[in-house]
Amino acid sequence: MYIHPLSSSSVSLPQKFTNPFGYIPHPLCLEAAAAVQHYLEEQTVWHDELQQGKMFGVLAVQAPTGEVGFLAAFSGTLGGSNRHDYFVPPVYDLLRSDGYFRREEARITAINRQIRQLEEDAHYICLREAYNDSVQKGQAELAEALSALKAAKTLRDIRRQSCCLATSEEADMIRESQHQKASYKRLERLHRERTDAAQAAVEVWNIRIRTLKHERKQRSASLQQWLFEQFKLLNYRGEVKDLCQLFADTVHRTPPAGAGECAVPKLLQYAYLNDLKPVAMAEFWWGNSPVNELRRHGYFYPACKGKCEPILKHMLQGLDVEKCVLSTASQGVHRPHVVYEDEALLVVAKPAGMLSVPGKGLSLSLYEYLCADYPHVKSLMMAHRLDMDTSGLVIVAKGAQVYKHLQRQFSRHTLTKRYVALLNGVVESDEGVISLPLSPDRLDMPRQRVDFAHGKHSVTRYEVLERKESSTRVAFYPQTGRTHQLRVHAAHPQGLNAPIVGDPLYGTRADRMYLHAEMIEFVHPLTGKTIRVELPADE
Repeated sequence: MYIHPLSSSSVSLPQKFTNPFGYIPHPLCLEAAAAVQHYLEEQTVWHDELQQGKMFGVLAVQAPTGEVGFLAAFSGTLGGSNRHDYFVPPVYDLLRSDGYFRREEARITAINRQIRQLEEDAHYICLREAYNDSVQKGQAELAEALSALKAAKTLRDIRRQSCCLATSEEADMIRESQHQKASYKRLERLHRERTDAAQAAVEVWNIRIRTLKHERKQRSASLQQWLFEQFKLLNYRGEVKDLCQLFADTVHRTPPAGAGECAVPKLLQYAYLNDLKPVAMAEFWWGNSPVNELRRHGYFYPACKGKCEPILKHMLQGLDVEKCVLSTASQGVHRPHVVYEDEALLVVAKPAGMLSVPGKGLSLSLYEYLCADYPHVKSLMMAHRLDMDTSGLVIVAKGAQVYKHLQRQFSRHTLTKRYVALLNGVVESDEGVISLPLSPDRLDMPRQRVDFAHGKHSVTRYEVLERKESSTRVAFYPQTGRTHQLRVHAAHPQGLNAPIVGDPLYGTRADRMYLHAEMIEFVHPLTGKTIRVELPADE
């Protein structure tokens, strides 16, 4: 059974459907998620897989009779299958044993096996080793012969310079030079013939391997294209589009691997096919965090943008969808106020929930407020920025020269900044340094990933200010300025393993995100004096 009951008698239905990319879970979804989590806790067969972590989704739905229940789904596969009685079926069952995908996948697997057998064949390995030995031996012998050739020339040059030579002696040296060059050319030709013969023997095998790899590439691309075309996704209006159509206007034009297999598309597709009206949705992570992504057990998350945004943009057509809740402090944002000002610059207090610079379709940014308040200043320039959900001090330059001076201080890390944060968890060590490289999560912007292979160096010093039963107040001193650096360093298991309270991306929402830039110290671009500005955080 796919539809599960909800005790909706005491909960009013939402007027609009959840925006998957920024939401506060509706009480119906909280009840549904709790039911799914209870179900997962009772399962033993998937224990190890669930420990590794997986995203689950719930969708509150209303039947034509008015009854309200919920659907559940998981992203990808579970226990090697994409079909389980408790969860809705996939949009397309690519794991069906008698299906085209499995048959073609078996052919590609067989090609992989052939390639591996050829590459590991003892005779082929011996031929490659013989070729490499021939090349190395030839290079060594030619290098030795060339060295002897140069030494003989040097001796002849010395003889020519030290005394007058008879005509016969000069002729003898010319013949000697010609003989040595001819011998070197013969040696070169001999090694080239030997190497070419060894290479030809290897190339017979290489051609077979390349041919198989080319066939594998063609079959894989053809299978992937075919698979994308099988994902025919509905929207509330009953319109159908496949993945190729949905991703045609994106930057990469082709769907990423796994597109259409996330929880929310599965849930909506099943609802539409069975005449169920979507009411509200939510997704939560269950299990340990992956190495690179930052996910916490039991926390709710928005849908991923890279895989799901083009899909859900289509699937939600016809539904009245609420606005995206981007900020934890989106309601009642205060005006910014100036903390320090002189003829060169401003230091301004940015409230939580306000963008530092203009953003698409959002309320006024800090920059726009300042431009309105300082119409006489021709070139206000933001020397740096704070995240939308972060409050605190921001330096604003009055002119390009001041801006450039401040930028040099930022790039050379000669400014001192102190942030205060309230963390959801108890940090045991009193102080320390966190060093975790960061890179953008291309499939889920603006989230950042810990990326030891390609991430940018990022370092934060911290000290504990106060501990309570389940929270810790800390001071952060960022040594680098990467996007979301403090937020990831706080939340990641290899960082403090304690997300900032109210962090909507790496923790759980609250009335606001409790991260505040309370102090900044810098050299004044005009006077050369050290300026220190402080603005204590509100408790």
